[in-house]
Amino acid sequence: MLINTWAICDEMMEDKKKIKKTDLSVIAVIPARGGSKGIPRKNITNVAGKPLIAYMIEAAKSSKFISKIFVSTDDAEIASVAKMFNAEVIERPSGISGDNSPSELALLNVLDHLQKNNQKKPEILVFLQCTSPLTSVDDIDQTITKLLSEKADTAFTVTPTHVFLWAEDSNGEAIGINHDKKVRKMRQECQPQYIETGSVYVMRCEGFLKNKHRFFGKTVLSVIPPERALDIDEPADIPRAEYAIQKQKELNKIQRLPKNIDGIVFDFDGVFTDNNVCVHDDGSEAVTCNRSDGMGITALKKGGFPLLVMSKEKNPVVQKRCEKLGIPCAHGIDDKKTYLKTWLKTHTLNPQNIVYLGNDINDIDCLTFVGCGVVVADAHEDAKMASRIILKKNGGQGAVRELCDLVLSRNNRN
Repeated sequence: MLINTWAICDEMMEDKKKIKKTDLSVIAVIPARGGSKGIPRKNITNVAGKPLIAYMIEAAKSSKFISKIFVSTDDAEIASVAKMFNAEVIERPSGISGDNSPSELALLNVLDHLQKNNQKKPEILVFLQCTSPLTSVDDIDQTITKLLSEKADTAFTVTPTHVFLWAEDSNGEAIGINHDKKVRKMRQECQPQYIETGSVYVMRCEGFLKNKHRFFGKTVLSVIPPERALDIDEPADIPRAEYAIQKQKELNKIQRLPKNIDGIVFDFDGVFTDNNVCVHDDGSEAVTCNRSDGMGITALKKGGFPLLVMSKEKNPVVQKRCEKLGIPCAHGIDDKKTYLKTWLKTHTLNPQNIVYLGNDINDIDCLTFVGCGVVVADAHEDAKMASRIILKKNGGQGAVRELCDLVLSRNNRN
């Protein structure tokens, strides 16, 4: 498996603020066997650009409660991937790694390992299933909070259901399990019921060591949305998860945009173009642009958004393209930030409500000055680090249109 070919999601770069952990002693354990039968190498299979186990490790790393994350595995390759994503690895003995070995044995083994190495016994144990890639840090922290606020012993994630369940009796006749078949109640009349998602379980460590089971004492439910309650078990679950992950990424990008967008400012070369230039015999230059970008710009203009193109290059092609699109442009600008400040002041616009799209190091000042800096997919790495959003498309290949669609989606949600 070529780990270095995985495209690590841009969210990893954008979580720049360290979250202060609480004083409560909380650890997370992620069991990950190597012997999956339904999907070979399931726990490290590539799902939407990175190994499956990475999603849960990253969610746990962002928790405001969890101080340490342990991956319990019998597999060297899984261990290597877990370390790559900064989880601690504890070897899982083969005797408790079979198909019929309950996860509780792996949890107990981790706690035993900590005791033997004179490490402090945690107060709270968070058991996370790495086969649930849609689980968010909010789901984890909400479950921990529910256990603490309800003074419970155990808590776990569930999602609402209104499904009518049936079974067959010994005579082969259909019987209702959670309903009376003679009375078909309306949905709003039904008693609330929930499905166990299998993603997050939280328990008080002392009670778990005594009971050796994930459910003991007072148990409470932590309700999460159905769209995040996906457990990868069969091969068909992977494309479903990838679709949901991509949709969530787009939603995250939309939510990073200012709630009230006052205007959008664009760099030109490497944004409207692919950064290549064709030089003719007479010294004139030509560039390649994407027609779909024009459709996006037209939609923004209809929405009444103030627009501006700024370019360091002083080139007639910039002026001609902007004239065709009907966008004000300024080219030959060496100090983009100063020009941008003047433009904002002239139009009485709040910098925090401005979106700036760039691609290179000379855009960094503007990317960090405005409310939301955005870069194209093939931007310089330093520009990416200075941005809040990294687009999927390269410059000149629909990146402008992609941003236009995000802005319009954000505007429609307000």
